[in-house]
Amino acid sequence: MEVWDSIVIGAGQAGLSASFHLARRGVDHLVLDADAAPGGAWQHRWDSLSMHDVHGVHELPDEDRQQPGPTLPRREAANRAVPAYFAAYERRHDLPVLRPVRVDRVTDGPGALLSVHAQERTWLTRTLVNATGTWSQPYVPAYPGAHDFAGPQVHTRDYPGAEAFRGLRTVVVGGGASAVQLLGEIALVTDTLWVTRRPPLWRTDDFTPEVGRAAVALVHDRVRRGLPPASVVGVTGLALREQERAAQELGAYRRLPMFASLERDGVRWDDGSFEPAQAVVWATGFRPAVRHLAPLRLRSGLGGIQLDAHGTTAVEDPRVQLVGYGPSASTIGANRAGRFAARGVSRALVPHTDG
Repeated sequence: MEVWDSIVIGAGQAGLSASFHLARRGVDHLVLDADAAPGGAWQHRWDSLSMHDVHGVHELPDEDRQQPGPTLPRREAANRAVPAYFAAYERRHDLPVLRPVRVDRVTDGPGALLSVHAQERTWLTRTLVNATGTWSQPYVPAYPGAHDFAGPQVHTRDYPGAEAFRGLRTVVVGGGASAVQLLGEIALVTDTLWVTRRPPLWRTDDFTPEVGRAAVALVHDRVRRGLPPASVVGVTGLALREQERAAQELGAYRRLPMFASLERDGVRWDDGSFEPAQAVVWATGFRPAVRHLAPLRLRSGLGGIQLDAHGTTAVEDPRVQLVGYGPSASTIGANRAGRFAARGVSRALVPHTDG
């Protein structure tokens, strides 16, 4: 069986960035992507998310650093524009992407190799770059009465658009950017309630590159200590965009504390108060998609996968690089993580090269 120098799992922003930098270093590698088409998680986002909302965070590294990345139409839906950009990028750089391949597990292979399994197929590799992100692992907290609630319950991942909630009094749960964005749409077609576990952190300054890097650094500190990664948005804070001002005027961003339980026709708080509701949107985020790495026992005693000072190399197994995890789970740090992961792969391959 052929032995690869590296295998990248996932062809989203972080995975393509890692593949680009591996190719520049001459590393013989393969990218395995679970989706049938290019675009990573972007292809699955809701139709109303436009390039006007993306602010360039989708951009990939290029050889010509003097030239800006392509300008995508601001009014075009991100779930069409970004996948088209990713597809063109794969072709232009001749990246070795194989799809659709859904990796089931990664195990120790013969000698010092790793075995990457996808149903009946197996690949052997000296190193691994895991770029599976979070989109495939939506998180919905368990609350009493959830199964008794009569109306629809939808996670951000499956958001069908605001029209699906017209006329349904809707509870939006979550304190992140997705909750703010979805409230901005849903509140224009129906009555809404916004509930979060903690009071939202609103940002009053501009979101500069320095602010983004500082936020990534704080999340990086957690994974260096082996803690589960925190949300980058939880550090950067929230800000209302121009298209959300109308919802603000309707009072959509008056936050309520988290309810204690759901009932058939609404939600109830600890103090006994009740609010009728006909739908719930769980904008409660995602968890890292790393279950396939469980056989490698990478988790620390604190519950997270501990990464080195560069933020990509697994401390428990330096053969493994993680991008799209922890500080690079946000698009803010994805490209930087791809570059560091390629360096980490090169370090791990030194014993296998002449000199």
